Amino acid sequence: MNKINSYNELIVWQKSVELVTEVYKITASLSETGSYGLSTQMNKASVSIPCNIAEGWGRENSKSYSTFLRLSRGSVFELETLLQIGKNLKVINDEQFVNAIAKTIEMQRMLNSLIKKVKHNSFN
Repeated sequence: MNKINSYNELIVWQKSVELVTEVYKITASLSETGSYGLSTQMNKASVSIPCNIAEGWGRENSKSYSTFLRLSRGSVFELETLLQIGKNLKVINDEQFVNAIAKTIEMQRMLNSLIKKVKHNSFN
């Protein structure tokens, strides 16, 4: 396995940026339906995922990195909850919900795996 030199080489970070893009596409129509607060919170939660991965990487310390990865994972769970609320309010359609939830589940798994790796290995 090659050494990873930057957070943007991490597949979990790349996929989290893709998730942000998907969430912004979903929320673009929410403000039109009167769900501006939900839209804003979904955007913030989604952006926090890759940002915490990157910030943790920048700390160059395994313990700090693990902390930021856990924060990122927490944001995934927050986003999942917000998506469910949007679906319940019928401002997010079933197809959008299923696609986004599948990505959050994948993100949870990837973050869990990375957290375990960081815990058992030195940084990088």
